[in-house]
Parts: sequence; structure tokens; C-alpha cells
Amino acid sequence: MIHPTAIIHETARIAADVTIGPWSIIGAEVEIGAGSNIGPHVIINGPTKLGKNTRVYQFASIGEEPQDLKFHGERTMLEVGDNNTFREFVTINRGTGAGGGITKIGDHNFFMAYVHIAHDCIVGHHNIFANNASLSGHVVVENYVTMAGFSAVRQFTRLGTHSFVTGGSMVVKDVLPYLLVSGDPAEPYGLNVVGLQRRGISPVALMNLRKAYKIIFRKNLVLDEVLEQLHVLREECEEVQLMIEGIKASERGIARETRRSVIEAMEDAD
Repeated sequence: MIHPTAIIHETARIAADVTIGPWSIIGAEVEIGAGSNIGPHVIINGPTKLGKNTRVYQFASIGEEPQDLKFHGERTMLEVGDNNTFREFVTINRGTGAGGGITKIGDHNFFMAYVHIAHDCIVGHHNIFANNASLSGHVVVENYVTMAGFSAVRQFTRLGTHSFVTGGSMVVKDVLPYLLVSGDPAEPYGLNVVGLQRRGISPVALMNLRKAYKIIFRKNLVLDEVLEQLHVLREECEEVQLMIEGIKASERGIARETRRSVIEAMEDAD
């Protein structure tokens, strides 16, 4: 299962059924779970833990030192869950001592070619990163998020569950759950309706999320008033709770609509 040209460090822990292709390098303190397939010309450095059924394609670099001038060789790690796919030329960096010491990725994520995940990022489950999508350091990506091609996220920013970032967008503020954002800088253009429908959200819940969207972005309310009205709506629609949590968790501030996006949204509604 391991090609004779592959170089495996003596401290690496490789499950018995793992396949490793030619000319790949598995460094010190790397752990690879059962059912995984590591392609040719892959470099995995540790400390790094890859879960079960991990698929890594050629020329990917997993678990390399962070690209951060504050990093001075301290012991940090990368931890990856199960059933993740890393396509060609994906780069994933370990954490930094100043940022918590760990980059962490959950389960069932799909990283297309040339995706970059920087140091100290926390990525949840069932996310899709299209070609050349990039996360700066300390970014949090929750669950069922899609980043389209050539989009990027600024440091210390959060992408909420079920959100969608369109191609080429530059995210500089937190994106609340369920939103579709676009532009440079990225701003909301309504709900991620297609994604929500694909995941089986009910028409009633979708209607209530539209109400929540209008409360947040269309009524010119202060934050306390927004949260008060969302808590009332939460009694009818439990999905609204994610929006409440997203607002409360935001440290950078949330991405807001501009006059341009409001006008376009109104035209779409007509």
C-alpha cells in the first residue's frame, strides 16, 4: 500500500490499510487514519492528525509551518477529522502559539484545487471550498458553508452555517448564517435560498428566515432592538437561533447591505 519511493518518518503512525503514492513525504508526528489515500508527490508535516477516509491528491501540502512572522518554531498542530478530500495543490498550515496552537478541520469537507487554509483556522463539517478559495489566519467556518472560486476571507472573520460566498468575493466582516454574500467587500444579497432548499428546509422556516433577514437589514434597528425582535420570531422558528448566536458571537461586526444591494434585492423581489 506504500510506494517504495515514499519517505515515511519513523515516528509517523499510519493505519494498516492506508495507501501512499510515489515520492510522497510523511513527516514526524503525522497520524493518518484508516481507509485514507495519499496520492503522489504529497507532503504532510507534523504534528498533524488526519482522520479516517482522508483523500489527498498530488502536490498538496498539509500541516506545514504557518506563514506568520510571529511563529518561532513553537510546537503547534493540525487536526483533521474524517472523510475529507484535499485536491491538487491544497495548502493547510498548522496553528501558531499566539493563536491557540491548532488549526482544526471537521468532517466531510471538500477542498478543491489550490485552496489555502491558513494558521489557527477552525473549519466545521460539510463545507465546500471551490478552486482557489482562501482563508486568512484565525478564521472560523461553521457548517454547510460554500466558498465559490477565488473568494477569500480576512483574518478573525466568521462564516455562519449555511452561508454562501460567491466567486471572487472578499469577506472582511462576519457573515451571518443562511446568507448569500457577494462583492468586494462582500455584502448580503439575501438568503442562500438554493442551498437551504437543497438541505430540506421547510417553506415555513424559509419564510420566517426572510422575516429575520428584514429585521436585521431593512428596519434600521439598533442591535438590542434587532435581538429583541429575533427572540420573538425564534418562538415560531427555531432556525432563527443561529442568526441570534451569530450576531452575539461577532467581534468584527457583521457584513451589512449597502444601498446598492438593497435596490437590487428589491428589483429581484419584483
